[in-house]
Amino acid sequence: MSFNVFSGSFGQIFKRIRKNSHEYKNENATFELIKSSILVAFSGALRIHLAFLLMYIQSNILVCIAGGLIIYTVYTLDRALGSEEDSVNRKELNGSNKKVGLTVSLLAFMVGTYILAGEEMLPLAFIPFVTGYLYSKGIKIGKFALKLKGGLGVKNIVVGLTWGIFIAGLAGSGCRNLIPVVLIFIFFGVKLFINSTIYDFKDIAGDTLAGINTLPVSLGVRKTRNLLTGMHLFSHLVIGVALIHGALAFEPLIVLYSFVCGLICIQKFTHPEYEEFPSQKMERTLLVDGESTSITGLRIAGYLIA
Repeated sequence: MSFNVFSGSFGQIFKRIRKNSHEYKNENATFELIKSSILVAFSGALRIHLAFLLMYIQSNILVCIAGGLIIYTVYTLDRALGSEEDSVNRKELNGSNKKVGLTVSLLAFMVGTYILAGEEMLPLAFIPFVTGYLYSKGIKIGKFALKLKGGLGVKNIVVGLTWGIFIAGLAGSGCRNLIPVVLIFIFFGVKLFINSTIYDFKDIAGDTLAGINTLPVSLGVRKTRNLLTGMHLFSHLVIGVALIHGALAFEPLIVLYSFVCGLICIQKFTHPEYEEFPSQKMERTLLVDGESTSITGLRIAGYLIA
């Protein structure tokens, strides 16, 4: 009898431990969901700041903050809505409370749109928001269905076009000359196309499982790497010529750092890896998403020294 009592008590304790462990795991996953897009959003806000500088325009801090909030909304919304490949590509988010993620992302969107409305840029807030939803979930009306995810390079084209338009639009909304706006669109559009493709290399397993034909999956590693290198060289050649001829502000540090950092990222992180060491993940995150932070920091340090 005493053994049965002891066994039952032990069983209850074990169940309680499992329950608490499961709840902790879910809470941790929810926290990961909420914070997973913060660095991307901060990096995006600084890209808008750099776009202002390249266009001879005084940087508008409120617009940069609003842009960062919109970027946070789109990426968090994509992760909260979830998809088949995310169960492999983002295992740390498994079990997260999607409602919390949706609520936080929508709150960020409301604040961002409020700021942009005050700056008379409200329509620009809805370009990435609508595009992000069409990418993540799509729409279906009767027999008509539209979803941007899937197809050879569609994901990367959508990322490049959307954020290129968004950054160039926010920074160049008051610019009367269209040429700098187009140049900024090319510069950041190509850069974000390349960055999104670099991240596809680590997601090959999940994308293959979900049937998403990303460039590394469809073209292979070498051809994709060559494509990215060619695009990188072309965009920086265009921007370099624009700087020399005065079409953009003479900011050689921004372009040179971007050029070198981009080449390193393309050569170093375009190798498919199913498992990634924490140090390698940190290095990739700092070089890819942290590029604009590094450029801004170096530029400020240069002015302080001078």
